[in-house]
Amino acid sequence: MHLLSINWNPSEVLVSLGPVQIRYYSLMFIIAFSLGYYIMKKIYNHEGIDLKYLDSLFMYTVIATLLGARLGEVFFYNWPYYQDHLVEILLPIKEDPNATLLGFIDGYKFTGFAGLASHGAAIGIITAMYLYRRKYKYKTLLWILDRVVIPVAIGGVFVRLGNFFNSEIVGKYTNSDFGVVFQGRGDTLPRHPAQLYEAICYVFVFAILWYVYWKTDKKDKHGYIFGLFLVLLWTVRFFVEFVKKAQVEAREEWLLLTGQWLSIPFIIAGLYFMFRETNNSNTTTA
Repeated sequence: MHLLSINWNPSEVLVSLGPVQIRYYSLMFIIAFSLGYYIMKKIYNHEGIDLKYLDSLFMYTVIATLLGARLGEVFFYNWPYYQDHLVEILLPIKEDPNATLLGFIDGYKFTGFAGLASHGAAIGIITAMYLYRRKYKYKTLLWILDRVVIPVAIGGVFVRLGNFFNSEIVGKYTNSDFGVVFQGRGDTLPRHPAQLYEAICYVFVFAILWYVYWKTDKKDKHGYIFGLFLVLLWTVRFFVEFVKKAQVEAREEWLLLTGQWLSIPFIIAGLYFMFRETNNSNTTTA
């Protein structure tokens, strides 16, 4: 009996409409994107930027987040599986010989877009902002990144809450009475709720970025807030990984887990953008 533990076995599905399901994980993404749009609208209004640019920015960000996160999961964590299941990479389905998709497609079941990697999302967003800046030349790429990362930080909170609802990306066993028993995974012993650790830390990352933007002049140094985001968020990820269960079992004995190795380049890049010398922070041409 674990007096300090929480038994966790919620339904992953919020609403079922025939073969279509709305999952808590999907709801968390909807909240994250909606809140992100609201925050960016506030920033654009504050800086006098025409809101006509915001809808396109929003679409670039949504597509890049989902596509980058999905491809990150495929290539960073699970390519041996997906190389034989290519149709599952970009479709919310999974092979199941006992299932019928939409009532007439045998051998597949609807899963929703599960299996997303945050490092892939980060690469996707940065790439998308580069492509966005090439088309819309109203500010610099770093100016855009400095502002986009603020809602991205709070979005990470809801993504990790979605992971918690799905009982995925769990922590290691605590070897104590403290922790969460993820009964849906068949656990009987408490684990570290690594998803909640990250979610709580990301609230603080967002609060720091929000403060720096609104209360300091650092937003005028192009790249500083972007760099601060990289350092803070991926440092959190690096240390939380120490209590996470390896997502790829074969890598359990690695010196550092995959997420930690992938976080190090982001942290180094963040330090560069924070402390690099700039000639003219107010330029809008490059």
